[in-house]
Amino acid sequence: MSPQSAALLVAESLTRTLPGELPVTLVADVSLSIARGEFVSIVGPSGSGKSSLLYLLGLLDRPSSGRLVLDGEDTSAFGEDRLADTRLAKLGFVFQFHFLLPEFSLLDNVALPMRRLARLPDAEQAPRALQLLERLGLAGHAHKQPHQISGGQRQRVAIARALANRPLLILADEPTGNLDSASSQNVRAILRELVDDGDTTVVTVTHDAQFAAGADRVVTLVDGRLAP
Repeated sequence: MSPQSAALLVAESLTRTLPGELPVTLVADVSLSIARGEFVSIVGPSGSGKSSLLYLLGLLDRPSSGRLVLDGEDTSAFGEDRLADTRLAKLGFVFQFHFLLPEFSLLDNVALPMRRLARLPDAEQAPRALQLLERLGLAGHAHKQPHQISGGQRQRVAIARALANRPLLILADEPTGNLDSASSQNVRAILRELVDDGDTTVVTVTHDAQFAAGADRVVTLVDGRLAP
């Protein structure tokens, strides 16, 4: 089996340039293959294009050139609706800020992606959301609102929400950036466990050297390009 056929995600010469009188290239000619069940951390100096690359890998931004193959499908020709459907069905996102809806319970926050995708029957959505919260040690908080729990707990809820639709790939942008050291270790251990259990593939952007060291592979980006 070739490396590409075994890969979940293949980026080929991805470039993203912001047009203007003085164009700015955020990502330059990046080729990268990520295997199913791999934990990859993207590191590099501030402003090196790490988050820009993650947004391309997560189909949140379109490349100026190059292509991205996800789960065997070339996404280059996808329209906006197809991109949105693919993100919802195959990808899970965790950001530095949790983006939980403050007026909803934790249970409802986790169930939201299931409701949007509508792949799971309505009667099974709340039980799955509760199961995910339980897995992350939050079952006793299911009916609380985000403001009633700690920052580390809110980030665990965000991970539960990212897992709601059983994604093939979780993309995390500085998931421990706003957390204390104990909560950071907890989040790192959870993501590691998800990979080790065979549930998913994880790609993270991080400034945390200890976090990056726990990945299977570390990719370094400098000035928008992969470092040798």
